[in-house]
Amino acid sequence: MAGKEIYHKMKDKVKDAFSSSGPETGKGKTKLSGRRVKHGYHLVKGKSNHPMEDYLVAEYRQVGEHDLGLFAIFDGHLGHTVADFLHSHLFDNILNQPEFLSNPEAAIRNAYQLTDEKILESAAELGRGGSTAVTAILISSEKSVKLVVANVGDSRAVISKSGAAKQLSVDHEPNKERHSIEKKGGFVSNLPGNFIVTYCNSFKL
Repeated sequence: MAGKEIYHKMKDKVKDAFSSSGPETGKGKTKLSGRRVKHGYHLVKGKSNHPMEDYLVAEYRQVGEHDLGLFAIFDGHLGHTVADFLHSHLFDNILNQPEFLSNPEAAIRNAYQLTDEKILESAAELGRGGSTAVTAILISSEKSVKLVVANVGDSRAVISKSGAAKQLSVDHEPNKERHSIEKKGGFVSNLPGNFIVTYCNSFKL
């Protein structure tokens, strides 16, 4: 299916979702340094018999002279606790990095690592689950606009421009990264049904 077809199919689904109500659906708009920004989201629970384990962030903040758009999806696995932890702490950890405005890429990398360490320290409390994460931060000032995307796991960031979908992040797939995972002391198991389980130092996945 071509990118434009995917875009229009998802656009129709989201439009239908906005006619319903609930915490899994919403939209908003604001001005970042005089520029209009709109967002929308819709979460769909899968067919599993457990409650929804996904969390999202879609909010705006101001840091100094910069306006920020903060967006994220955390896809919980084997429970919601790690995804909930990310929802509560990851962006604060990013924004608290001293170099956030001067070097956002390094700040995000450091904050991901710091958050991962905190999750591992709290493993007994958080349980055996894990989570993927994909974050997108729009940094806007009067002079410039910058979008910084990061991800752990197979959650993916995609942007639509003129109806064409462009992939912004690279999925972390266990079989493609087996060597790196095993080097860090983890392992990858292919279970019946081609279900892949990964244990490594990345949000306990």
